[in-house]
Amino acid sequence: MAHANVTIHNKEFRPYLSANQLDEAVDGLAARLSADYAGRRPLFVVVLTGGFMFASDLLKRYRGECEIVFIRVASYEGTGSTGVVQEVLGLREEVQGRHIILVEDIVDTGTTMHHLLPTLQSKGPASVEIATLFFKPESLRHELSIRYVAKEIPNDFVVGYGLDYDGLGRNLPDVYVAV
Repeated sequence: MAHANVTIHNKEFRPYLSANQLDEAVDGLAARLSADYAGRRPLFVVVLTGGFMFASDLLKRYRGECEIVFIRVASYEGTGSTGVVQEVLGLREEVQGRHIILVEDIVDTGTTMHHLLPTLQSKGPASVEIATLFFKPESLRHELSIRYVAKEIPNDFVVGYGLDYDGLGRNLPDVYVAV
C-alpha cells in the first residue's frame, strides 16, 4: 500500500488503493471479458486520457483476439465534471457488426458514456458494452447499463493510475483519495 499522503496542486490526497489491489481488480475484469468474448474479436475503444493505464493493464491480460483504438473526450475541469462533453479525437474505425467495448477509467456522472453510446449505436455495432475501472453509482446522472466494473467506489475524488487532478497525478501507481 502507498505509505504517505501526496499533495497535488495544493490539495492533499491519502492512500486509497494499492497497485496490488488494482492488479487484482483488473485481473478479475480481464478474466470476465476473456470468457464473455471467447471466439469473438471485440474492438476495445479506449477513452483517453484517463483510460490509458487501465486499458494497458486490462488488455495485456485479455485472452483472445481483439483490436484496440483510442478516442479522446473531455468533460472535466478541476475536481468536477463540467457536464459538457467535448469530443476531441473521434472514432475512425468501422464498427458496423462489431462487438464494441468502451474502456473508461471512471464512470461517475455518466456524461461521457451518455454522449458516446448513441453515437456508437447509430453506427450499427453488434453490441456495445462499457468496461470501467471505477464506477461511482452515487454520482450517476444518466441511466446507463455498465456490465463490466472492476471496482465500485464512493463519491470521492481520486487520483493516480491514470486519473488526474488538473493534469497531475496520472503517473501514480496507487490510487489516492482527496482528504
